[in-house]
Amino acid sequence: MSVPKPELLGRYQLCCPEGVFPLCGDTLALGRFATVRPGWRVCDLGTGSGALLLLLADRESSLSLTGVELDETSVQTARNNLLENQLEGTVMQADLRHAPLPTGQFDLVISNPPYFPVDSGISGGAARCEEGCTLDELCRAAARLVKNGGRFALCHRPERLCEVFCALRAYGLEPKRLQLLAHSPAHAPSAVLVEAVRQAKPGLDVLPTQFSVPGAE
Repeated sequence: MSVPKPELLGRYQLCCPEGVFPLCGDTLALGRFATVRPGWRVCDLGTGSGALLLLLADRESSLSLTGVELDETSVQTARNNLLENQLEGTVMQADLRHAPLPTGQFDLVISNPPYFPVDSGISGGAARCEEGCTLDELCRAAARLVKNGGRFALCHRPERLCEVFCALRAYGLEPKRLQLLAHSPAHAPSAVLVEAVRQAKPGLDVLPTQFSVPGAE
């Protein structure tokens, strides 16, 4: 298994060997976008290499970190990345839809999930298509894990924003913050960041569009 040169994420280094979904611009943007507070318990659903855990830990060192990932190689990669950066945390190998974690345990659940339905005609396997977990199933899992008043932050495609809002609200997650990502003012948005709060009142804060986000396709 080829191991490329580590990438620097703030004060931490991310190793992402061949076969593990690579770091991309939407993950970087999501790591900057999500709300974090000292001492929060954070869970990354579909953690992959553990990049989001490193990005959040770089912003707030006192976070309690948990990752859930089904792919064995990715699980070991995420565990190694925590270990090599001297970060405490747990990476569980499990299907995020049925992860054996207590209900309402987390202050923040975060995820950069597959964007495309299996019947969309877009190839790329489970890393890009919802072969193993649909948007609805992801939101249901997040709603189970996050406490009342806790947050769920995710990245998705702009053309599916209506579906994202409907799935969030179906499980008591009220969209509260939104930011579009685009390569430049001349380009249409390529991704959208959404943060919802469990059992919150309606009211959406739309942030200025963020430009120059490489890899956010």
